[in-house]
Amino acid sequence: MKSLLKIFIIVAMISFPLSVNSQVKLDLKKQVITIDKNSKKDNPKDQNQGIQQKKEPQQNNQTQKDNGTKPPDENKTNPDTRSANQDQQSLQSFSKYDFIPGEKVILFDDFSQDAVGDFPALWSANAAGEINTLSIAPGNWFNLNSTDGNYFLLKSIDFPKNFIIEFDIVPKKTGGRIAAGLILYGEEKSKEMDNSPHPGNSGIIISIEKERWNTMGYKTNENTAITGSSIVNPVEVEKVNHVIIWVQNRRFRIYHKQAKVLDMPTNVFDGTKFNRLCFRLSRGASCGSYISNIRITDASPDMRCKLLTDGKLVTYGIYFDVNKDVVKPESYGTLKGIADVLKENAVVKVKIVGHTDSDGADAANMDLSKRRGASVKDALVKDFAIDASRLESDGMGETQPIAPNDTPVNKALNRRVELIKL
Repeated sequence: MKSLLKIFIIVAMISFPLSVNSQVKLDLKKQVITIDKNSKKDNPKDQNQGIQQKKEPQQNNQTQKDNGTKPPDENKTNPDTRSANQDQQSLQSFSKYDFIPGEKVILFDDFSQDAVGDFPALWSANAAGEINTLSIAPGNWFNLNSTDGNYFLLKSIDFPKNFIIEFDIVPKKTGGRIAAGLILYGEEKSKEMDNSPHPGNSGIIISIEKERWNTMGYKTNENTAITGSSIVNPVEVEKVNHVIIWVQNRRFRIYHKQAKVLDMPTNVFDGTKFNRLCFRLSRGASCGSYISNIRITDASPDMRCKLLTDGKLVTYGIYFDVNKDVVKPESYGTLKGIADVLKENAVVKVKIVGHTDSDGADAANMDLSKRRGASVKDALVKDFAIDASRLESDGMGETQPIAPNDTPVNKALNRRVELIKL
């Protein structure tokens, strides 16, 4: 009897899922992130950002866009395990996402124009870096693969006083506490790389850390800095983190994972005019990260005027995953703004139209744009109680571009949702 009991225990131990003790590994030589064969499966809620096995580096592929660019059969073989209704309900948890991107895309860089293994053409640095692909997310990623250095966008940017910068970041597991620093600063005399501790005349340094967020506003000839700190929802290592920063004159806000993690009314010195940005790794303190999908827009368009007076509102603040039609919760602020206008003007009816860029098959783009338009309509009805009879939806695919589909910035302009007054 004891022998039978021992056999039963051994069999049970062998058959018990090994995923409990799974370990994620980062293979820099192969330029991909992989997971051990015994790793646990992704939670369905986070499946889009789960780490998956990948044997070879993925080549630069223009079809991996925020478009309907994958063949329909491929989309069917990798279905999203979340239902559209579940995602729409989750919008409510993002009620503090009050930012609304504007109509003007000031900058967009997903590194799609750069070859894997090369240093990105629009950037410069005093440290090593290259373009890689990752198994956990599509597209190209800028690997900040040093432990000490500054990575500068070469282009000078005419930042408005009110703007939003957002990007995806995958912090590396090993190394120091800081995933990366982001510096927004202003300079009067153009300097390709300013490697001083506080570049330019004034600016703000954002320290994106594994356990917290730290900010420091600075200005030449000022003896003290303006600092901020938060431990709310820090970035997670070896996962895609979407970080959103809203600068409104002197006010500075950061959003991440269902929360406004930092809101500083006066984090920026008065008179600061931003025109440059760089990412920084600090010696001995940084782990390094992968960066992609950097987007800067102006902020807070006059929705009422655009929709009621002009008759059309163009928005870049309604978010979707790549090749998906499910409205992401980060869209809450934009959708609420639209819903508020509609509630205050009960006789107004609108048509919601999705648009894509030209990457991928025409038919796939058309189908995706129509599904996205319908998803926005559903979100307004289900989550904001807008009468469905006041809303129509449609999609134009790639047929109505507002810019040539020749650069990442222009393609980002074409990927949009429009609301047209009927």
